[in-house]
Amino acid sequence: MTTLGWVDYAVMALYFAFVLGIGAALRRYVHTSEDFFLSGRAIPAWVTGLAFVSANLGAQEVIGMGASGAKYGIATSHFYWIGAIPAMVFIGLFMMPFYYGSRARSVPEYLKLRFDEKTRALNAVSFAIMTVFSSGISLYAMGKLLHLLLGWSFDSSILMAAGVVLAYIFLGGLTSAIYNEVLQFFLIVLGFAPLVFLGLRAVGGWSGLVARLADHATAAGFAPGAYTRSWAFMGHASTNPVGVEWFGLVMGLGFVLSFGYWCTDFLVVQRAMAANSMTAARRTPLIAAFPKMLFPFLVILPGMLALVVSPTSGVRDAAPTAYSISTTSTTSPTSGAPAVGIVPPKVDSHGAPLRDARGRVVLDYDLATPMLLLHFFPAGLLGLGLTALLASFMSGMAGNVTAFNTVWTYDLYQSYVRPGAPDAHYLAMGRFATVAGVAISIAAAYVAASFNNIMDFLQLVFAFVNAPLFATFALGMFWKRTTGHGAFTGLVAGTLAAAVHHGLSLPAGASVGVKGGYLGVVTTFPSELAQTFWTAIVAWTTCFVVTIIVSLVTRPRPPEELRGLVYGLTPKPVDTAVSWFQRPVTLAVVVLAVTVILNAVFF
Repeated sequence: MTTLGWVDYAVMALYFAFVLGIGAALRRYVHTSEDFFLSGRAIPAWVTGLAFVSANLGAQEVIGMGASGAKYGIATSHFYWIGAIPAMVFIGLFMMPFYYGSRARSVPEYLKLRFDEKTRALNAVSFAIMTVFSSGISLYAMGKLLHLLLGWSFDSSILMAAGVVLAYIFLGGLTSAIYNEVLQFFLIVLGFAPLVFLGLRAVGGWSGLVARLADHATAAGFAPGAYTRSWAFMGHASTNPVGVEWFGLVMGLGFVLSFGYWCTDFLVVQRAMAANSMTAARRTPLIAAFPKMLFPFLVILPGMLALVVSPTSGVRDAAPTAYSISTTSTTSPTSGAPAVGIVPPKVDSHGAPLRDARGRVVLDYDLATPMLLLHFFPAGLLGLGLTALLASFMSGMAGNVTAFNTVWTYDLYQSYVRPGAPDAHYLAMGRFATVAGVAISIAAAYVAASFNNIMDFLQLVFAFVNAPLFATFALGMFWKRTTGHGAFTGLVAGTLAAAVHHGLSLPAGASVGVKGGYLGVVTTFPSELAQTFWTAIVAWTTCFVVTIIVSLVTRPRPPEELRGLVYGLTPKPVDTAVSWFQRPVTLAVVVLAVTVILNAVFF
C-alpha cells in the first residue's frame, strides 16, 4: 500500500479546487435550458474538439486501454487507428450537417425528426441505461484503484468523486463539463507522458520492450512479435492475443462498433452540437482525431510495460506494490498469488487468486497502469499521476451524466411526462436529472466487478446498443425510403439478435453467466473481444436487413418532409468562410494519411 506525501495531496486538492471553481464561475451564464444542455451553441471548435476526445478519455480509456495493452499488446491500437479515426472523419464530413443543421437537441430527437416518436423513445431509453452503466464503470474503476493502492474506502472514494462531478455539472451544465474536460485532457497528457518515458527507459526503449514481450508471447504460445505488431498475425484468430481474425476485427470493431459509437453516441455528438457554427461542428471530431491517433502511446504502452518492467529499475525501487519481473509468472508479496510482471492477480474476498474454467489464474489487467504509476513516480509526480487518473475517471463520468440529463429532460420528460412547461421548469428538471444520474451511476459501479478488463465490458454494452443503432442511422441518413416502422422494428430485432448471439456463445475459459452462454453454449470464442465483435456484427446485420424489409412494405414519408434530414435532400455545406487548411475536407485528408502511416509502421 502506498502512502502519499503532503505534496501529492496538495496537487489533488488544487485540481478539485479548479474544477469546482470552473463550475461556480460558469453558473452565471446558465439562464436557459439550452445554456445548460447545449452551452447555448456558442463554444469554439478547438474547445469542442478537445472536449470531444476528452469526453471519451475516461476510465474506460486510461485504465481500460492500459488493461487491453497488457492483455492484447499493440493490437489494442486498433481501437484507435481502425476503431475510431475513420468514424470520426465520417461524422465530421457527412453526419454533422444533419445533426447540427436539423437543430436537434439530441440524437434521439434527430430520430424523431427523421422517423417517428416510438423510434426516439426506444433509443432514448436504451441510451439512458447505457450512459449510467458507463458512468458506473468509471466510478468502479476509480474506487477500486484508490482502495487497493492507497487503502482508501471504496465507498468513500466513489462518493467523493461523484460529489465533485455532481457539483460542477449542477452549477454550470454542459459548459462546465466541456471546459473541465479540456483541463482534464492536459492533465492526462502531463501525467502519463513521464510515465511512458520512465517505463521505456527502464526496459531499454522500444527495442527492449519488443525483446521482452517476445519472450512473453512465446510463453503464451504465440509468435515472438504477437504483442508488438498490430496486423501481421491477424490472419487467424489463434495466432494473436486478441483472438480474432482480420475480418472480425475490421467489420466488428472498425465498422460496426466504431461507427456505432462515434457517429451515434450522444455523449460525444453533444460536444459537437455545442459548437458555434456548422463549420465548427464539422471540424470538432476532426480536430479531436489528431490527439486521438497519438493516444495509444500514452495509454496502451503503460499496460505493455507493466508485463515486463523490473522492480529493481526506475525511480521508486522500493515501491511495495512493484512485483517481480517480467516474462514469467511470479508471486505477489501481498497475496502469495501468481503475478506477471507487476500485473497482479484478481483475488476473491479471502485473498485467494481467482481462476477461470481452465484453472488459469485471472490477472487483474485493470491494475496494470496504476501499478506502473506507483512503481515509477516519486512524491509530487505521483500526485500528478494520480490526479491524471482521477481526472480521467471524472471526465468520463461527467460526459455520461451531461448526456443522460439532456436525453432524460428533452426526450423523455418533456415528451411524455410534462410537455409544454416553461423553459425554467426544464432547466430545473435538468439539474434534478443530474442528481439522479449520479445516484444511479453509483449503483451501477457495483455491477462492473465481474470483468477483469472494463474495456471488454464496455464494448459488450456498445454491441447491444450502438451496433444496431448505427444500422438505423446509416439507412435513415442515406436512404430516403427508410420508414419509422422499419427503423423501430430493426432496432428491436438487432438488440434481440445481440442477446441471442451472446447467450449462445462463451469466451474460452469463462463460466456461463454475465459473459454469455445463458441460452446454451453453441460456440466458443478465443476471447471476450472476439465474442463481442461478432455479437456486434450479428446485431448490425440483423437490424440492417430487418429495417430494409419492413421499410419496403410500409409507407415512406414524402420527400419534402425529409429535407435537412437525408443525404441527397439536404444542401451540402460550403466552408468558404475559413482558410483552406481549416476546412473539414483538408483536415480529414491529413488525419487519414497519418493514420495509414501509423498502421504501416506498426504492421
